[in-house]
Amino acid sequence: MTKQEFIQLVLRHFDFEPTNEQRQALQTLTDFLADREERSAMLLRGAAGTGKTTLSGAVVRTLDSLGQKFMLLAPTGRAAKVFSLNSGHQASTIHRCIYRQKEFEGDFNLNYNAFAYTLFLVDEASMIGTQLLEDLVSYVYSGRGCRLILIGDHAQLPPVGEEWSPALTTSELRMQGLTVHEATLNEVLRQATESGILYNATLIRNYPTLPSASQILPRIQLKNFADLHIISGADFVEHLEQSYREVGIDETIVVTRSNKWAVTYNLGIRNTLLDREEQLERGDMLMIVKNKYLQGNQKMLAAQREQETGNVQEGKVAQAVQGMQKELSFIANGDRARVLRVRKQRELYGFHFADVLLQFPDYDNQELQTVIITDSLTTEAPALTEEQQHQLYEEVMADYADIPRKADRIKALKEDPHYNALQVKYAYAVTCHKAQGGQWAHVYIDQGYMPTGSTASVSLHAHQPSPSEYIHWLYTAFTRATDHLFLVNWPKEQL
Repeated sequence: MTKQEFIQLVLRHFDFEPTNEQRQALQTLTDFLADREERSAMLLRGAAGTGKTTLSGAVVRTLDSLGQKFMLLAPTGRAAKVFSLNSGHQASTIHRCIYRQKEFEGDFNLNYNAFAYTLFLVDEASMIGTQLLEDLVSYVYSGRGCRLILIGDHAQLPPVGEEWSPALTTSELRMQGLTVHEATLNEVLRQATESGILYNATLIRNYPTLPSASQILPRIQLKNFADLHIISGADFVEHLEQSYREVGIDETIVVTRSNKWAVTYNLGIRNTLLDREEQLERGDMLMIVKNKYLQGNQKMLAAQREQETGNVQEGKVAQAVQGMQKELSFIANGDRARVLRVRKQRELYGFHFADVLLQFPDYDNQELQTVIITDSLTTEAPALTEEQQHQLYEEVMADYADIPRKADRIKALKEDPHYNALQVKYAYAVTCHKAQGGQWAHVYIDQGYMPTGSTASVSLHAHQPSPSEYIHWLYTAFTRATDHLFLVNWPKEQL
């Protein structure tokens, strides 16, 4: 098949005339696929409304029609679910694919890549930090003939603790020894300009480059857009209640700029709208705030043992890996869960715990019986602080002081249900970093107090973000909404 024939096959999956940038990106993709360099990779950047999702979905469907083997990955369960819906094929989280559990120690290390001549497409790559990127590259290119396509929006927030998104940075990929083919979509589709959400997201994305930009607060353009709403704090409860009725709690989210505001909103929503009196009740929506590995897939472990001893048929491990994608082996920071049952709440080691049955809507409603630590529900910190984590470690270890060998004490600690309790927060309102990678039908944004004035004066406030950070935050928050966006207590000078 020629490059042009492949391009024509992809274009058949478009519902509209592709832009010149999309055609150029397709040309770059065909060059990448034809590149004989073993460590060749593709980087596809695209802002909201530029057709990145349409292009990547069309490519996936074309690869499927040609019988090309591929794997779809994303950083979180919610992001994987969105990728699955947009592409029409099942996606998995990165962690569930590339890491494996050691059978006896309980630790995790990089998995064996048993896939051959498989194309790995990773969406929401802006969320991938440096260490995860290194592991992802190592995993993919350890497989025979495997290659990697990274897809993401370079205008979104970088990973926590990073100044930029390494997985969307060409120089970072080259440092991993990759030959990089890259394409960037900036041209906004005509259909996107009809949406107030995408229209304003584009204005925000371009804001730092405008010559006249002298304020940190970009003006939101209303223009009678039907999907954009300005509401006061007094009207917030009424609108949120209506959203819960129209699209449901799982398709509604409040995005804030701080954990403190998220806690305030969560408590208010539970008390005022949901009439929740107990700290934790059936039906509560929770968000995981710390990565959690679960018991590994035994078929997977058995296949890996056979692979390592050379007694495995080709493809057996790969089939086991694909089977594991359907199992709940890893819960990512940012995943959401619904409480089905609460049992045996107790206080131990100076902390509070509960046995719960959770359901994960972004993992095909799979259920998990586990222990959670409830102290993290209402703290203003993102999760347990280092001091709290150290305190829990010391208290639990004291219970195993009678075990002579240190290695055995550590093993007991790793298996202790309280030390390994799931850390969670209420999920009705979250910070923008926690919302990143997901999309909701109705999104409410409360950015809190933002001082007016020049960007220089604003950045002098220690509690305020830099102008660049704020623009990335606002853009990311806007692009979480698919149907309706509600701006809560928005300052008049920003409209």
